[in-house]
Amino acid sequence: MDAVLGTIERIWRYPIKSTGGERLEAAAVDGRGLVGDRLYAVRDAEGRFGSGKNTRRFRRMPGLLRLTSRYPGGAEVPELLDEDGVPVPDPTAYLRRRLGREDIEVAREGTVSHFDQLPLSLLTTATLDWVRAAVPGVPVDERRFRPNLLVRTPPGTRPFVEDEWFGGAARIGEDLRVRFERSSERCVMTNEAQPGLPHSPLILRAIARAHDTRLDALATVTRPGRVRLGDPVQLIGR
Repeated sequence: MDAVLGTIERIWRYPIKSTGGERLEAAAVDGRGLVGDRLYAVRDAEGRFGSGKNTRRFRRMPGLLRLTSRYPGGAEVPELLDEDGVPVPDPTAYLRRRLGREDIEVAREGTVSHFDQLPLSLLTTATLDWVRAAVPGVPVDERRFRPNLLVRTPPGTRPFVEDEWFGGAARIGEDLRVRFERSSERCVMTNEAQPGLPHSPLILRAIARAHDTRLDALATVTRPGRVRLGDPVQLIGR
């Protein structure tokens, strides 16, 4: 009998990369990941993406995580919401004013992928509970780590149990199949302020000390399907 790793507790999609996402009750998943996930990004004239850090690929644009994006009513183009949750009429114009930059735009993915690593990120409640215990007094929920799927694990499950999944495949719900590949290497984005979550450097420090800055399970999609709240996540082999 296939081992049940847990059940889907929450589903997250991030229509505009590096902004807050939307919680869903169900989502279609194809080879790219959740349909519409990170399909848009804030991009500058050099082709770098808005983020909380500066690298060859990213341009630091403070405050993006205080904003939210969503696909309203099944729309194909996402909506950007300000810090009060109010939709803005022109996301590019709004961000140019907010950030004081005229060289940025909200752009759809082209030849360069918006994903930092792999299509799907899964995080367990066991690991999330460990983070909360490691930084007492600091508000923590899964938004710090931007997973697509939060998996409710059975009582007594050890933190970082995701490591045991690597190299294995899983069935999620009726038809979705994924393969667990590796974990994400975390960066300063975990410390950034979001609505209800203040800035704190303690989070990344705790993960670095305990688990070499790695946290979650990254997966590829081997059979497209749908994921729904409450779906079981079943290990089906290696």
